[in-house]
Amino acid sequence: MDHLETLCARAWPALAEVPLGDWLMRAADGFTGRANSTLTCGDPGVPVPLALITVEGFAREHGIKPAAHVIRGSVHEEAFEAAGWRVDLDHPGGAESLVMTGPLEKFASGVAVSRDLPGWWDMTAGSEVTTAQRHVLGSGGDVCFASLTEDGTGDGTVTAAVRGAVVEDVLHVARLAVRPSHRRRGLARRLMGELAGWGLERGATTCALQVAEHNGAAIGLYEELGCTEHHRYRYWTPAVS
Repeated sequence: MDHLETLCARAWPALAEVPLGDWLMRAADGFTGRANSTLTCGDPGVPVPLALITVEGFAREHGIKPAAHVIRGSVHEEAFEAAGWRVDLDHPGGAESLVMTGPLEKFASGVAVSRDLPGWWDMTAGSEVTTAQRHVLGSGGDVCFASLTEDGTGDGTVTAAVRGAVVEDVLHVARLAVRPSHRRRGLARRLMGELAGWGLERGATTCALQVAEHNGAAIGLYEELGCTEHHRYRYWTPAVS
């Protein structure tokens, strides 16, 4: 679990990343919980209560809410609770997420072309793209800005978009979105198939997806593609911050 989380972190790099032993403190101006929390895999090199004080200081320095990305059931959870931290039930994306994995060859169909289109950014980041968004989405291994367009040529309106990044033999998949007017047409499945083909060409064999537990539609799609739950993680934050 720790290794997979580390690969996912490498595929989703924050603007600021500072190691704390094996942990990784991250900040990206508030863009996504993953890029603005401390990944707590392994040993921080100091007692956990002291490590959490350092994590809070890092968060204050970067103007973000103190948060820790913690694997569900890990050895650190009891120490977090004892130090006065709690599961962040108010997290905008949900307190708990699934990490799902699956073999790319099972659903690969075609090969995606990476196109840095304005419409891709509109669908995955919004109309006004920040420096943090460009860094997180545009960095991290071999990155693919995959999309489908209305006319199929690349010049029309973007109807579906997804971001992929290959790190070692894992294709990290994120920001899958389909325009509301074009849903229920199989575009998400088609786009995932093309992204899988792109990943296979770059030596990836497995995909990894991090999806909020309440996102039943996405989980259902990934299960249909042959992905299964690998583990879960939760965000923890100081009870008083």
